[in-house]
Amino acid sequence: MDKVGKYEFLAEPFHCDFSQRLFMGHMGNHMLNAADYHSSARGFGMKYLMTIKRSWVLSRLAIEMDEMPQMYTKFNVETWVESAMRFFTSRNFRVVGEDGKVYGYGRSIWAMIDTETRQPTDIFAIDNGAINNWIVTDKECPIDKGGRVKMDDSAQLVGTVETKYNDVDINGHINSVKYIEHVLDLWDLDWYREHQIKRFEIAYVAEAHQGDTLSFYRMQTGESEYCIRICKDGDTECCRSKVIFK
Repeated sequence: MDKVGKYEFLAEPFHCDFSQRLFMGHMGNHMLNAADYHSSARGFGMKYLMTIKRSWVLSRLAIEMDEMPQMYTKFNVETWVESAMRFFTSRNFRVVGEDGKVYGYGRSIWAMIDTETRQPTDIFAIDNGAINNWIVTDKECPIDKGGRVKMDDSAQLVGTVETKYNDVDINGHINSVKYIEHVLDLWDLDWYREHQIKRFEIAYVAEAHQGDTLSFYRMQTGESEYCIRICKDGDTECCRSKVIFK
């Protein structure tokens, strides 16, 4: 089995925005699905982990796109493990069309948790560290790894969201992709008529659950760059995000 997984997806019409191009949230979802398909086929996926009270949780995600696939376009998401440590592993993505056109790339960091204690657990304890057999060091992912999203107290409260049933994933906390959608909803339709998302970053800090109120604080940190802090119930930080437009 190849160390790099390659999975076909379709830009379905109801997953596209007014410009007839795929929503960023759905692109993120396709990347996470590709990660699950890849890990499951190689023995360290969610289906197996849940039988031993373990689960993968996303810690960081960065997506950088030159453009989004148009409606009805078939494309592939390639994914591979770049590195693995005891508590975290790095996984990369490349989005490429059937004709070889590269749409963009993604980088992600994952932790493995004990589903009962909710604490990080040893990745190498799974099948005697079998994940090491799948590490790829010679495949390029040319986008920035990203770093800490730096914000200060000048960030303004620009919105709140009451979390409900559809926000919750299989781990019982707010779905990683739902945060992406809620962040990008901070700009209206007219903004997106004039701007494209060049890069989206998000780093998850603490879990939120159904019933929590999410507060979104935004500050502009560059000509086309914005940072967002998401807190639950007023003051507990859940995650930080950065959006760069073009």
